[in-house]
Amino acid sequence: MNRGVCVRGRGATRPWGRRVAVLALALGSTALPWQAAAGGGAGEPGAAASAPAPKSAATLATVEQPRAFGHVLGDVLTQRVLLQHAGRPVDVITPPAADRVGLWLERRPARAETDDQGRRWLALDYQVVNAPRALTTLSLPALTIATRGGTPLALPAWPISVGPLTPSEVAGQGALQPLRPDRPVDAVSTVAIERRFKGALVALGGVLLAWLAWWGGRNWRESRRLPFARAWRELRRVDAASPEAWLSLHRAVNASAGRVVHGASLSRWLDERPHLRPLQAQLEGFYRHSSERFFAGGSAAAYPLHALGRALRDAERRQHR
Repeated sequence: MNRGVCVRGRGATRPWGRRVAVLALALGSTALPWQAAAGGGAGEPGAAASAPAPKSAATLATVEQPRAFGHVLGDVLTQRVLLQHAGRPVDVITPPAADRVGLWLERRPARAETDDQGRRWLALDYQVVNAPRALTTLSLPALTIATRGGTPLALPAWPISVGPLTPSEVAGQGALQPLRPDRPVDAVSTVAIERRFKGALVALGGVLLAWLAWWGGRNWRESRRLPFARAWRELRRVDAASPEAWLSLHRAVNASAGRVVHGASLSRWLDERPHLRPLQAQLEGFYRHSSERFFAGGSAAAYPLHALGRALRDAERRQHR
């Protein structure tokens, strides 16, 4: 029985031993970082104290800043950043995007410029898109511009002042009033304009009179020179059924041909006057009615003699123009 008791005693003390061992191990592992930080203890304390290497710090860029004061709604402020680092040109990976910057500013698309010395600059335009009611201090934002294969360029914030377009209140004294009266506009002298206008009217009138004189003179000459024009002038003064009307048209046909034209020779005459060929049917009817009137004792009162005379006159006029 004593052996059994001894066995039970060993089994009871074993869990306590495990707990003590785990606690000691935990305390020992907790103390290791402190020993490493103090440089003591075994192992490689340098490895425990090392940290990841930091990225290269940005270099303060050379910036031509805009005027810091006197800006109002709509003004455009331009920052120019020199694209150099340590005297060597650099390339921008991605320029700042065009976007709204806060309540007051809007950044336009960036652009590249080259000065007289061949140096490259990055121009950033900011436009004031809001108007304050009182003088306000703003800032162009600070930026870090990444470059290709080089150190980023840092732009510090640049304070500016923006004022209202008009004051909220006016003095109300003298000429400083809320509304000003309309400014009288000096009348522009129109003497020279009137003189040129009158000259143009006189010139136009002279041209029209000259044209009317030429047109009237030409018609007057043609009415006395051209055979059918003379015949039409005579036809208008007499009756179409009278012998004088028929004889005047016969005389006009003979004068245009230079010989006496009969009904049998009418086709030959028309061959010499192709511009009268469209009137062949009317002319043949004229000669047929003329033969009946003067040689067969018939009447030609129903024949449209005036229409034929006008048509011959018009065809003759078109031919001589």
